[in-house]
Amino acid sequence: MNEVKEALRTIEQTYKLFLQQQFTFIGALQHTRENAHDTIGAVASIGQVQSYMDYHCNNSTDRRILHMFLNICSELSKLCQKLESVYSGSNTTNGILERCKLLLSHSNDLSTIRAKYPHDVVNHLSCDEAKNRYGGVVSLIPVVLDSIKEWVAHVEKLPRHRMHNASGGSGTSQRRALQDSPAGAAISQTSRSGHREAQALASNKANMKVQGGKHDWKKHLNDIENHRGQLKGPWKPPGRHA
Repeated sequence: MNEVKEALRTIEQTYKLFLQQQFTFIGALQHTRENAHDTIGAVASIGQVQSYMDYHCNNSTDRRILHMFLNICSELSKLCQKLESVYSGSNTTNGILERCKLLLSHSNDLSTIRAKYPHDVVNHLSCDEAKNRYGGVVSLIPVVLDSIKEWVAHVEKLPRHRMHNASGGSGTSQRRALQDSPAGAAISQTSRSGHREAQALASNKANMKVQGGKHDWKKHLNDIENHRGQLKGPWKPPGRHA
């Protein structure tokens, strides 16, 4: 999920730069549509924008902004694929993803979609542009971003065990699976046997140490008694001796 959020933040940062150049984008669409002799009707699909850039773009500025739009759409499609790898899906999340995939399809008619508050991309267009030409194409990215955010918010409310990643599970799940397998049970039994042997060896060493200590103490007492015996003898009064 962290990778999904990071990818989403990256796309949002790119979109903010694109949003600052909306007039440049609209200008590029006008220029290429004129070159294509296709000025009637709305820009209705991603594929149409791709065609304008590939075959009817005469300057680097127009090509750059059109490529930026198409690249954001491509990154959103990749993010939708990543969402499927993070969570297996429910009716709600599957519905959101299907809507995003449909919107990002190169052949889908997007002329009727409109981004709503707090987005104001449509408000930056004239009435004719918004209604008859570019209202759908400028609304596409913010609508898809809102849908992906809705997907993330919904999944984060679900229990953790409902989520998975492309690697096939967490380390905890893998350890549990290993323990439940015959090989894991054998490893566990071997480990317990080794532990018991280590405990027995430590106990024997402790007993030997205690017994050795007792032997040394008895020897020390015997030495003291022998020394006392050597000191004992017939008592002689002090004075001169014959």
